[in-house]
Amino acid sequence: MTPPLIAVLNGPNLNMLGLRQPDIYGRGTLDDVEQVCVQAAERLDVAIDFRQTNGEGELVSWVQECRGRARGIVINPGAYSHTSIALLDALLATDLPVVEVHISNIHRREEFRRHSFVSQAATGVICGLGIRGYAMALTALTDIIMDEDER
Repeated sequence: MTPPLIAVLNGPNLNMLGLRQPDIYGRGTLDDVEQVCVQAAERLDVAIDFRQTNGEGELVSWVQECRGRARGIVINPGAYSHTSIALLDALLATDLPVVEVHISNIHRREEFRRHSFVSQAATGVICGLGIRGYAMALTALTDIIMDEDER
């Protein structure tokens, strides 16, 4: 049996992890995030498709590609959380469970970061737990997928 596929999508500036504001985002790199996800996926017996882009249109296209291909989406949309209605619409159109992840606690940050359009499409949101939030998101999505399969 083929393990279910979960897309792990990362938005702008996440390629700068470890360099950009380490006092907020920590010293872990995007490669470290990918390793956390790979290890969690192996433990959970799921497959992942891990990607990062700085382009909003490309991120929207990746989300759209998930419909009919993936069983769920883990997304750290970065700053697009606060600005992208296009990303919200794409996530809603997939009809998939979505877990939104933020490395920092967006609710303890600047006012403009406290609102996320993406949250309106998310089954759940994990923020402020560093890069380990990705493993938590994969665990939650795997549980959701298993519950769906039992119905």
